[in-house]
Amino acid sequence: MEEIRCAWCKKDTLYQQYHDQEWGRLVTNDAILFEFLVLESFQCGLSWITILHKRENFRKAFDDFNYHKIAEYGELKVNMLVQDAGIIRNRTKIVATINNAQQFIQLRNEFGCFYKYLSRYTGGERIINQWNRQSEVPAKTALSDSISKDLKKRGFKYLGSTVVYAYLQAVGIVDDHLENCFIRTQMNEKISQSIPKA
Repeated sequence: MEEIRCAWCKKDTLYQQYHDQEWGRLVTNDAILFEFLVLESFQCGLSWITILHKRENFRKAFDDFNYHKIAEYGELKVNMLVQDAGIIRNRTKIVATINNAQQFIQLRNEFGCFYKYLSRYTGGERIINQWNRQSEVPAKTALSDSISKDLKKRGFKYLGSTVVYAYLQAVGIVDDHLENCFIRTQMNEKISQSIPKA
C-alpha cells in the first residue's frame, strides 16, 4: 500500500525523499540553518524542485555553505559564481547571499546561535499545525511577517515573509505536514524528544 504524503511532493522521487527525510524536521544546527537560508533565498520566484535539483551544485559553489567563507567573498568570486551553470546565476541573489552570511554572523554573535534567535518568536516550541488539505496551508503568517520584518531591519536580503514561512516549514520550526501524511504520524510518535530551549 502506497504511503500518503503531502500533495506538493507529487510523484517526483527527489521531492519525496526531501519530504520524507528533511521537510518539517526540527533543525537546530546553525550550519544547516544557514544552508536552508541560502537555498530558500535563491528559490524566491522559482520552484523548490529546481533548487533541490541544483542543491549539490550550490554546496560545491558556496564552499559547503560555510557562512564564514561566504562572508569573505569578493568580486572575483561573485564573477565566478555568475558563470557557474550549476546554480542559479543571479548576481543580485549571489551578492545577497554574501551579505546574508555577514548578517548571519553578526546575529550569531548577538544571540549565540541562529536557532536561539528564531526561538525568541516561538518560545522555543515547534508550531504544529492541523491541516486536512494542501489548500489550507498558508503562504505566510503573522510569525513569518514578524521574522521577515526583523531580518530586513538587520540587513538581510531576499527574505520576504513568504520565503521566511517556507524556511520555517523546511527547518521544522513549523510543522505543516498534513494530518493524514505518514511522516506526520512518525514525527508525532517522536514528539517527546527534547527541543533545545532559547
